[in-house]
Amino acid sequence: MNARTRTYRYAAVALVLTLVGLGSTPAQAATYDPISGSGSTWSENALSQWRKDVGQNYGMTVNYRAEGSTVGRSDFIKQQVDFAISEIPFQLQPEDNSPPEVSPVKFAYMPIVAGGTSLMYNLKIGGKRVTNLRLSGETIAKIFTGAITKWNDPAIATDNPALAMPDRAITPVYRSDGSGTSAQFTLWMSKQFPSIWTYGMRSQFPAVTPAFKGQKGSDGVSAYVSQDYGEGAITYAEYSYAVKAGFPVAKVLNKSGYYVEPTYQSVAVALMNAKINGDLTQNLDDVYNSGDPRSYPMSSYSYLIVPLQTTTTLSTSKGTALSVFASYMICEGQQKAATLGYSPLPMNLVRAASAVIAQIPGSAGEVDLNKCNNPTFKPGDSESSNQLAATAPNPPDCDRQGPTQCLAGTGGAPAETPATGNGGVAGGGSGATGGGAGTTDAAATGAAAGAATGASDAVYDANGNLVSGSGSSGAAAVSSPFSLAQDGWGTAQTLMLVAGVLLIAATLAPPFLVRALRRDKRG
Repeated sequence: MNARTRTYRYAAVALVLTLVGLGSTPAQAATYDPISGSGSTWSENALSQWRKDVGQNYGMTVNYRAEGSTVGRSDFIKQQVDFAISEIPFQLQPEDNSPPEVSPVKFAYMPIVAGGTSLMYNLKIGGKRVTNLRLSGETIAKIFTGAITKWNDPAIATDNPALAMPDRAITPVYRSDGSGTSAQFTLWMSKQFPSIWTYGMRSQFPAVTPAFKGQKGSDGVSAYVSQDYGEGAITYAEYSYAVKAGFPVAKVLNKSGYYVEPTYQSVAVALMNAKINGDLTQNLDDVYNSGDPRSYPMSSYSYLIVPLQTTTTLSTSKGTALSVFASYMICEGQQKAATLGYSPLPMNLVRAASAVIAQIPGSAGEVDLNKCNNPTFKPGDSESSNQLAATAPNPPDCDRQGPTQCLAGTGGAPAETPATGNGGVAGGGSGATGGGAGTTDAAATGAAAGAATGASDAVYDANGNLVSGSGSSGAAAVSSPFSLAQDGWGTAQTLMLVAGVLLIAATLAPPFLVRALRRDKRG
C-alpha cells in the first residue's frame, strides 16, 4: 500500500467518524426552543409521561411546575410561563374576593386529558386492608362537611353490607393550596347536594373542622393517606395517584343505582354526556346525572391554556414547540392515558383542540386525524363515536345498590377484602356497623379486631406525634412525598454516551492521523 492510498484511507476513517457524530443526534434535537408551564397537579402524572416522551422522541425540553391550577392561571396572567394547565377556567369572581383573573393576552382553552376525581382512602378491618369501599354521593358530601365522622356510621354501613365497619374516626384530607381538583370536587357536591355542601365551588377548600387535614398538591394528599398514620383517612385526587400509590378508591353510587370506580372506560362513558361550551370549557351537569349504569359521576377533563399571540415569554419559535407538544398530547400521548389512570379524549374534543393548536403563534398546523393514533377513534368514525365507551363493560350485579357487595379491590389495590359484614341485615344500636344487634359472629369479630388494631399498633399523625398504641418500637412516622418513579436509561442517556465517545475520538484521532501521515512521508 503506497503513501497516497494510506492517506485516503485515513481521511475516509475521519470522514466516517464525522458522519457518525452528526447522525448520532436526532435532526430535530436542536429544532425546538425550551418551553415552560405551571399549574394542575391533577394532570401532572400524564404530563410527566408526555414531557419524557417528547424529550426522547423530539429532543424537546418542557419544564413544568405542578403547584396547583390557581398558581398556573396566576403565572399565565403575569406572563411568567408559556402555558398553564387548569381544571377550571379563569375566575372572574374568585371565592376569596381576590381580583378577577383577567389575562392581558388573547388565549384559548383546549382539553388535554380526561379522568375521574377519585376518593382514595386508608382503612383496615381486623388488620386487613379494605379495598372495595362503596359510598353514595350523599354520604361523601356528609363526610366532607363533617356531618359523618366515624367509619361505622349507619350511612356507610348501608353502602357496605359485606363489611363490619370499624369504630374509627374519619380524617378527611383536603388540598390546602388553590386547586382545580378542589374546584371540581366541590362543584359536584354543590350541584348534587346543595343542602349539605353549602360552600359552592371552591378552589380553596375550607378547613371545616379540626379533624380535617390540609396537604399541598395531589401528591401531598395522596402521601398522607398512604402512610401508616393515614389509617382512617380519605381524600379526593385524580385516579392516577391512587393507582400509582397502590391504594384503593371508593366506588361511587351513580344515578342508575350502581357503585362504579373511575376507570378509563367509566369516565369515557360519563363524558359522552358532557356539554362543551363555545370556548371548550365543560358543563358537567349531565355527566353527574348520567343514567348509564357504566358511568362514573365525578368525571371531567383538564385544560391547557395557550396564548394566541406572542407574549413576554412566548416567541413564535417557542410557539412552534408548544404546538408540537400540544399535538402530541391529544394524539399519541393519549395511548398511555389509561395505563396512567386517566381516560383518553374523544374525537370531538381532539378536533376542537386541533383548531386551537393551529392558532398558536408559529404553530406547526392542525392535527391530521387520520394519523392521530388516539385510541378513542379510528379513521372513518363519526364525530360522536367513542371506541372506549362502545366497548365499556356493564358493572357486575354485585355492584348494584342493595344487600350484596363485590369483594374485588379497586384502584391500585386489586386484592379482595374478606367479607365481614351481615349481608345487609340491620339491627339495633349501630345496626350493620360491625357490633350492633342483628350482626353475625363474623361482623362482631371484625369490629372487635378493628378496634383492637387501634389499641395494639402505634399510630402517628403527620407530624410524627403518637396518636394511639404503645409506640414501643420507637419508630416515628415520617410523611414521604408521593412522586413518580425516576426515569430509567433511555434514548437521551444513550445519545449522551455516544456523544461522549465521539468527543474522545475527536480528541485522539487528529494526533494519530498526523503521526500516520508523517510515517507515510518518511516511508
